[in-house]
Amino acid sequence: MTMAGNDLGSLLGGLLGGGSNASGGGGNILGSLLGALMGGGGAAGAQGAGGGGNPLGGLLDMLTKSGLVDQAQSWVGTGENQPVTGEQVAQALPADTLQKVAEDAGVSPDAAADQIAQVLPQAVDKLTPEGQLPSGSLEDIIRQQGG
Repeated sequence: MTMAGNDLGSLLGGLLGGGSNASGGGGNILGSLLGALMGGGGAAGAQGAGGGGNPLGGLLDMLTKSGLVDQAQSWVGTGENQPVTGEQVAQALPADTLQKVAEDAGVSPDAAADQIAQVLPQAVDKLTPEGQLPSGSLEDIIRQQGG
């Protein structure tokens, strides 16, 4: 089950610049978040919104539903990325998803939300170079960007 998260984590880590591991494994925490959204309790919403193997749409959907429309749009678009706080991330995600990600990372849910808030804008920005959500599976998208 966590394999998908680990694979995504290493792909995202590479995408965010290999150095992200030094700053607390940004790719890994995003990998486990997206892995948790793809499989497991909170995934039904993400699957519905994001389709097959691409939970990114579902994740952005959760953020916009919790009032982070401007932020999410700024990351997908080509302009400046607007920051979010860990608190905003924690409110947007299902509690069980955040709990699982925190357990995977070996940190508290608050710390996990803070880490996600730090790396998510950059990751979404890199995954949407055309200013829109790409179709296809997340792994394919990351591999294309990481080229």
